[in-house]
Amino acid sequence: MAMTEGWKNQALDASVTVITHIALLDETDTELSGGSYARKAVTWAAASGGIVRPNADIEFDVPASTTVSKIAYYSALTDGTKYGEDDVTNEVFANAGTYTLLAASTGIQLSDPT
Repeated sequence: MAMTEGWKNQALDASVTVITHIALLDETDTELSGGSYARKAVTWAAASGGIVRPNADIEFDVPASTTVSKIAYYSALTDGTKYGEDDVTNEVFANAGTYTLLAASTGIQLSDPT
């Protein structure tokens, strides 16, 4: 049975309350470390169209000699529960820099069962 968009929006709004931080992962699925890197707090806009997105872009400090390959969703600034991850287009940092996660192109959505 396909669920309505309204149900999906309510389910998403309720579920993302446990996802309080986003992390960056490298090509080996390891969270970045070093320099000024840290997970970033995230707040969520109200779900719409069956998708929930961060309410603003999130900027990360990235150490040198790093490739950003994924984002991961966590329950805490350190340790915590990892709830999932998404691939992003690889971005290589030869030198330290910043990575901006765009809210408009980042989202969690519910799929209907097949």
